[in-house]
Amino acid sequence: MSGTFKDLESWQCAFDLALQVYSATRNFPREEAYGLSAQMRRAAVSVVSNIAEGKGRSSDKELLQFLATSKGSLFELETQVELAARLSYIKPSQASDLISKVNETGRLLSGLMRVFRPYPNHKALV
Repeated sequence: MSGTFKDLESWQCAFDLALQVYSATRNFPREEAYGLSAQMRRAAVSVVSNIAEGKGRSSDKELLQFLATSKGSLFELETQVELAARLSYIKPSQASDLISKVNETGRLLSGLMRVFRPYPNHKALV
């Protein structure tokens, strides 16, 4: 796959998600500056950063490891968005928009992972 990480649709979607998270957490209560707000921001940055780092690796196996880490951070972020919504730190509409973007990013990540995952009956060289 040629191009840079910025050409990946999954990276572009994850980047937009990170921007949305930063915007949504801007008005969290002051006491959450080092709590949930920071956790959500770190998770969102982790998603997009791991896609970029994986693209820069030299093997498909390494890329898949970074994409799997990215997907884990995405699940972490989804949980945190739900928590923020239930604590009324974000409006239901914001939570819905964030969850939609999380789901879109997840679908794109899964598709990218399928491209690089060996076929079930394929004997991968390790």
